[in-house]
Amino acid sequence: MSMKTQLTDAMKDAMRAKDKPRLSAIRLILSEVKRIEIDERIEISDERLIAILDKMIKQRRDSITQYEAAGRQELADIEIGEISVIQEFLPVALTEEEISAMITAAIGATDAESMRDMGKVMGILKPQIQGRADGGAVSGLVKSALNG
Repeated sequence: MSMKTQLTDAMKDAMRAKDKPRLSAIRLILSEVKRIEIDERIEISDERLIAILDKMIKQRRDSITQYEAAGRQELADIEIGEISVIQEFLPVALTEEEISAMITAAIGATDAESMRDMGKVMGILKPQIQGRADGGAVSGLVKSALNG
């Protein structure tokens, strides 16, 4: 079953359960998917959908930071709820050990020796971690591995 079908089924379930916050978050996802499909005249693949969900989570984390800085916790709570719904449709998150192993393998595969090789290493890692780990955190780990 494709992720898009899973989203549609989840939306129907949320409608039947009258779960308005969940329904709202799922509709946001589906509207973004539909917008991209119309703009680019394509059918979204599961890989692309994972990238979209990852981007939506990043946007919400940025919003949470801004809302909390402005003292608007009620709005931050809404964003936190949306993140939890979006994460349900992402693959299982990677553990720190798995991320470390991937970084070590990527550094070995590219023969990376310094920060100049960071782009090569991240180029290998990005498709592997998409939707399963925070890119910024992985980037920091790669930097420390290349400097250390």
